[in-house]
Amino acid sequence: MSPALGGGGAGRWLARLLNPRPPAARRTSGTQTRTLGSIPIEKPRPLTTQRVGDDLSRRGYRFRIDDDGDVTGTWDGNRFWFLLLGEHDEILQVRGRWAGALPAAARLAVLQAANDWNRERIWPKVYTREEGAGLALYAEVSVDFEHGATEEQLAQTVSCGLVTASQFFSTVASLAPPPDEPLPDDPSPDEK
Repeated sequence: MSPALGGGGAGRWLARLLNPRPPAARRTSGTQTRTLGSIPIEKPRPLTTQRVGDDLSRRGYRFRIDDDGDVTGTWDGNRFWFLLLGEHDEILQVRGRWAGALPAAARLAVLQAANDWNRERIWPKVYTREEGAGLALYAEVSVDFEHGATEEQLAQTVSCGLVTASQFFSTVASLAPPPDEPLPDDPSPDEK
């Protein structure tokens, strides 16, 4: 498994995903807060590309802003985008594209695997698209933050998108035939 964008092994980037800031940093983050008794409660704020970038930076990740103004980067070789969608950029979508590719002949098997995944899990939504001569696999986690998001909600959504998509991509990679190996239903090169 390749290191996560920003250095470090897969274990370190996963640890940063699951706990992006130490508990003390969460309580003293300097964001707008109100209190419930003596417990500070952070007020949700509108999503922005800057907030998404700040969350990734706190985790030590490198990323860039693409030509469309979206945050993007790679984790374990897979491309991810952090998109703000909706009329008021109130929906955060973490979209990943598997670095591998599958032949178009595998379409039925891939659709069945995606359907099984979607039926058995809440996140991520997975699907395939024809790209070039093969099939590309995508995974998406989308959350509507119409009333804004706290730093913790933002961090959890980013973590959920990266972790669950990476789990799907890892599962697919372990089941996919090597690029030079024909699929079981394909005739071998000698039989053509």
